[in-house]
Amino acid sequence: MKRIKPWKMILLATLSLFVISACSGQGKEPAGSQPQTETKEEGGTAAAPPDPLGKYPETVTVTEVMGFNPPEDPRTPKGITPEQNAYLKDLKEMLNIEVKYKWTVPSSQFSQKFSLALASGDLPDILELDGKNFEKLKKQGMLADLTEAYNDYASPTLKKYMESDGGFAMKTYSQDGKQLGIPAFEDPFLSTQLLWIRKDWLDNLKLEPPKTMDELEMVAKAFVQQDPDQNGKNDTYGLVLQKNLFFWGFDARGFFNGFGAYPSMGDGQTAWIQDGSGKLIPGLIQPEVKTALGKLQSWYKEGILDKEFALKDENKAVEDITAGKVGISYGEWWYPNWPLNLNVDKDPNANWIAIQIPGLDGPGKSLVPKIRGDKVYAVNKKMKNPEAAIKMINFYIEMGNKEYLNQNQAEKGYVYNWFSPRIYNPAQIETIYTEVNKALEANQTEITLDDENYKNVADVFKATKDYLAGDTSNASKGVNWGQYFSRAAKDGGWGLTRQIKEKQAFVNHEFYGLPTATQVEKGAQLDKLMQETFTKIIMGSSVDEFDKFVASWKSLGGDEITQEVNDWYSQQAVK
Repeated sequence: MKRIKPWKMILLATLSLFVISACSGQGKEPAGSQPQTETKEEGGTAAAPPDPLGKYPETVTVTEVMGFNPPEDPRTPKGITPEQNAYLKDLKEMLNIEVKYKWTVPSSQFSQKFSLALASGDLPDILELDGKNFEKLKKQGMLADLTEAYNDYASPTLKKYMESDGGFAMKTYSQDGKQLGIPAFEDPFLSTQLLWIRKDWLDNLKLEPPKTMDELEMVAKAFVQQDPDQNGKNDTYGLVLQKNLFFWGFDARGFFNGFGAYPSMGDGQTAWIQDGSGKLIPGLIQPEVKTALGKLQSWYKEGILDKEFALKDENKAVEDITAGKVGISYGEWWYPNWPLNLNVDKDPNANWIAIQIPGLDGPGKSLVPKIRGDKVYAVNKKMKNPEAAIKMINFYIEMGNKEYLNQNQAEKGYVYNWFSPRIYNPAQIETIYTEVNKALEANQTEITLDDENYKNVADVFKATKDYLAGDTSNASKGVNWGQYFSRAAKDGGWGLTRQIKEKQAFVNHEFYGLPTATQVEKGAQLDKLMQETFTKIIMGSSVDEFDKFVASWKSLGGDEITQEVNDWYSQQAVK
């Protein structure tokens, strides 16, 4: 396989958004930045380089807005709010940067709230954006040039991360030599769809893990009809599904993949797959999608799906999993860490396993992006302290070092998934898997790694040792199992994902460009059309409504998008 050249790589971004603004004093140098000490050189003096973690002598106030999910670690104090996140206290003490939220809402409400803020012209200073919004603001000339701030203030570790892909991602978010964003990107195989299923329910009914869609249907029916939890009640259903059919979790991507259908990467927008003739076709409108919709319709009629799925968001889906009402879910490697761990703690008998998604004739192939990008951090060109965003990223990376291990614990109010901006080691999960298994095989009692990955590795190693020993003195069984089975177990989330990667049991989503002009203009309308049509079909409308949907999708902008995507593919992509 040819390597993809740096100037031709472009990230996909997720729907999640966060926004930050900062302000401080005046002057040629960034206001409030640390004093520049002078060092003697021949013929004069030179300023020492800026400190990536230098403390501002005067407080720099940073405002944010946030759409948030619950803390991922159940040991987090109950009732804590984003304003109380202990990371913010440390940020103030270490860097003299103070975060204040203009507003926070649950993640399901964020898109609407943020759209209203943009429409009113209330655009904050630092933005955490998806691809569509980055492209819009770039074209409007609203984004600051971060080149100097990044070059001067990015820590060596942050620069190492950004260069780990050959500079592909950074080049993507630059224009005319100006760095307009700092991207977060990860191993694309983190998007691999797995099937999570309750092994204890299979055992109760003397069933084997399914390998084909027919076998999965048989198991799912049994989970509805044969009292799999043996409580004497008719209170279970087969497959969890939330109202957003293609989303970040508890959705139908893996189900469709089992039929050889590849409609979306989870963002509503169509995925793009090769047609065998050197062109890309929209996976959303292919015949296999219609077949899969027909099967979902029959599953809905038979009670395999919850009759109220179209009213349930991701939080309601999680409630059903936690309560033991459902035994099957499609999803990525991280499910044991949340929410399956909640079910394990509620029901001591719960035993979830991961299997490769069932296909028509055997294990199926998951859709995997060429590149996986979570978000990009950009700055309003009016912001006076653009380096503050870079220093906040440095801070989050720094908190992963060994010296902070006993400090930033969930039970002390540290909620990492609420801190923004944050950049991860792109290979973080693989690093954890490798280092933990290396330590286990060597019978080590502690992790010897000594870099910014230490805390993540040490936390999983501790949880693994405790889980395998049945020790719940530090955390519950579910918490320990969740860390172990998501990240370290060879048959767990990442362990199975690695096997799928090695077997090449995947299909690539080939489009890794920023949204095209028509996608930006008409994508939301097409997404809405898809969601409404597919939901109606599942709930009983004629499956032939799919054919009408295809015609509408093409005429309302789909054909234009297809042309734009193929223009990109022929001119910029590396085959």
